Amino acid sequence: MHANQAHRWHSTTFKWLSIYAAVFTLSMMVLISLVGWSVTTKMEFDNDLLMHWQQIYFLSIDDTKLVDVIRRRMEGERMHTNFYGLFTADGRHLAGDILALPPGLPADAQRHTLSKDVILAGDTPVPVIRAVVQTRQNGNQLVIARDRTHVLYIRRAIVSTLVTGGLICLIVSLATGGLLGLRQMRRVGEIRRATLRIADGDLKRRLPTGGRDEIDMLANLVNHMLDRIEQLIDEVKTACDGIAHDLQSPLARIRMLLASVADNEAPIGEAEAQRKIDRARDETDALLGRFRALLRIAEIDAAHRRSGFEWTDLRVLVTEIGELYEPVAEDRGIRLHVKVDDVPPVLGDRALLFEAFGNLLDNAVKFTPPEGNVRISLIMHTRGPILTISDDGPGIPEHEHEFVLKRAYRGERTRHLPGSGLGLSLVSAVVALHDFSIHIDETSDTCGTTIRVECWSHELD
Repeated sequence: MHANQAHRWHSTTFKWLSIYAAVFTLSMMVLISLVGWSVTTKMEFDNDLLMHWQQIYFLSIDDTKLVDVIRRRMEGERMHTNFYGLFTADGRHLAGDILALPPGLPADAQRHTLSKDVILAGDTPVPVIRAVVQTRQNGNQLVIARDRTHVLYIRRAIVSTLVTGGLICLIVSLATGGLLGLRQMRRVGEIRRATLRIADGDLKRRLPTGGRDEIDMLANLVNHMLDRIEQLIDEVKTACDGIAHDLQSPLARIRMLLASVADNEAPIGEAEAQRKIDRARDETDALLGRFRALLRIAEIDAAHRRSGFEWTDLRVLVTEIGELYEPVAEDRGIRLHVKVDDVPPVLGDRALLFEAFGNLLDNAVKFTPPEGNVRISLIMHTRGPILTISDDGPGIPEHEHEFVLKRAYRGERTRHLPGSGLGLSLVSAVVALHDFSIHIDETSDTCGTTIRVECWSHELD
């Protein structure tokens, strides 16, 4: 339990929460200092402005009437915010409630702040005051002072309010951040437990979602990745099962042929032995071809050839494929129709596209009976070129359209024909590498297949 708590407090959420608390505290200190300085400066400016007008007023009073004016002012003073003191040149007190010249107060007509050594009449406590000494024409010195304590009280009240409010805001923010952090930690804990289950082999498990935030976005991306991984694993398993099933019979035939040559007690002729060895060699070549096709698909799936993409003219490519398979079609008594429209170039690997499209045409020619027709056309769609190859062969049932693009799958109508079931898998890999799309349609209810390749990027579709 203690270890979990220590780990929790070292989590990113609480680290950021601590940083936020430190930044908030520092910001509040700066704010309090700024507000205190601003309030004090403003109030002292107003205070000095009043004292300035008092200086002007007393300068307008005749020296002979000054004592009476100070007395009347003191009698009208109720808030004890203003203080006066009139002294002779040698410092003798003449009038006012300031009984002695404050020591150290220069007679420079400038305002100064005093907090001690100010002697006032009566029991009035010694406040913090702003004072100025005005030298009269007869040599007397008039001290004009104003209480500054209320400025300090107001500043202290503002600072105290800001500190209290800041502490409350900090506590509320930390509490809210802590609760949010605990909620995030619970979500991370759920994701961690799900991840451990996945790591233990439960590939059906998915990360919990529903937060609609960055964690939820990452969880959705990981779930999408897991879906793809599960799909690939299922494809690999299906391919391995299909390969194992398809290899069983050829290997058994090879073994029987070799065994019949090696273990036959009755002497056989050289021609018969050579025939059996040739059959075994043909079976072995077929197996090697199947493995080469699997390696080729794996190479294409790795998508290492994207760096070699270049602008490819599909018109020339389709024309070359048609010319290549035209003699093959003629030998089988099949009519090959080629139609190529004017289409723009596409970005891709020309060798891979040639291999894929050639594979499609090869299947069409191979599965079309004599006197049948094979049509290959390249037309322009609003979004890009479309390659269509159709034949009069046995066709592909609709429920097999999805499976024939997988590895080592053989359709029900073509299992009796030679082949590895990897041709369309290679085509599918090339199409996926180019972000193209492939579709299989029935030409009719009884026979024939049409395969369309949409040669534009479907990444954002």
